[in-house]
Amino acid sequence: MTDKRHFVLAAGGTGGHMVPAAALAAELTRRGHRVALVSDARGVRFPGLFEGVQTHVLPAGRFQLKRPQGWASAAREMWRGRAMARELYRTFKPAAVIGFGGYPAFPALTAAFADKIPTAIHEQNAVLGRVNRLVASRVDAIATSYAKTERLAPKLASKALHVGNPVREAVLALRSRPYPLLEEDGIFRVLVTGGSQGASVLSQVVPDGLSMLPPAFRRRLQVTHQARIEDIDAARAKYAELDIAADLATYIDDMAAELAWAHLVIARAGASTIAELTAAGRPAILVPLPGATDDHQTANAKEMATAGGARVIPQSLFTPVELAKQMQKLGLDPAALENAAGRARAIGKPNAARDLADLVESFDAPLARLPVVQPARKEAFA
Repeated sequence: MTDKRHFVLAAGGTGGHMVPAAALAAELTRRGHRVALVSDARGVRFPGLFEGVQTHVLPAGRFQLKRPQGWASAAREMWRGRAMARELYRTFKPAAVIGFGGYPAFPALTAAFADKIPTAIHEQNAVLGRVNRLVASRVDAIATSYAKTERLAPKLASKALHVGNPVREAVLALRSRPYPLLEEDGIFRVLVTGGSQGASVLSQVVPDGLSMLPPAFRRRLQVTHQARIEDIDAARAKYAELDIAADLATYIDDMAAELAWAHLVIARAGASTIAELTAAGRPAILVPLPGATDDHQTANAKEMATAGGARVIPQSLFTPVELAKQMQKLGLDPAALENAAGRARAIGKPNAARDLADLVESFDAPLARLPVVQPARKEAFA
């Protein structure tokens, strides 16, 4: 057990930033440390992740390239957030500040630079995000989720370590459970999720795609579908019209429970989604978000697809016909589906939270057992 210390975690308010931050908070707390979270108003209210953790909302202006008229206001908000972070550090006295990306992390990190507090950043995606790129040259360590990370400057590779993307304990526990039994004529369970923000395209395409499956296959389906609030009524009506058994919700409180019984997942390719699929060992059909910054979701999906754990359909090609075709290739061969589950599991990083906690505890002693990250050039998905 190390000496008890204080750590500040700074993250944007989406699930992709908050889930790994919560996993690290849980690991550091288990080790006897005290943790504080810095985020925006969305992040501190994220359900079920940071119960019992001291939380702080810092102002953080967003710099939008297409709206330069708002830059002055954004800069003022960032400066105000930086001042508030420095006040927090005077009383909380953190041993280190760890950023997880998103604009709320920026003032917290710049305050740490000013106060000479050790810093690290964690990148969840296969492409280094904007805020992480802004601070990468000044932090003490860069933790990545992928062995090859695009937009990581070669000169920074020596301080970048591949730890993986931490997931919640409940999801990690699924690694010790076998893939759900899939009998030839048994129930085929499908989980549809667009991540914490939902995805309208999944609600528009998936019901019609499933309706095109052979009748015997379609009758076996049991679907859990996370939909955006503006899409859920139409999607529910569509499933009912097509006579497909489906439960719909705008937010899935217990993702581990849903993954536990899922035979196949249809999802976006967000960082936390990929981390959970590979931690649990679940095959997937992935539809990367085309408007994601630097097309990072396509980059995220590449490793899982290359390993044989997922099929990737670009949104421009994501039609009911294409979905039905891919579903039949996977779903009508239980052995192939179970093999894909094993391939997904093989690339999971179950020790990500432990390794990230080791890193932030020990800036003075490089962790030789963790592989150094290789900068990667952006490549078209094959």
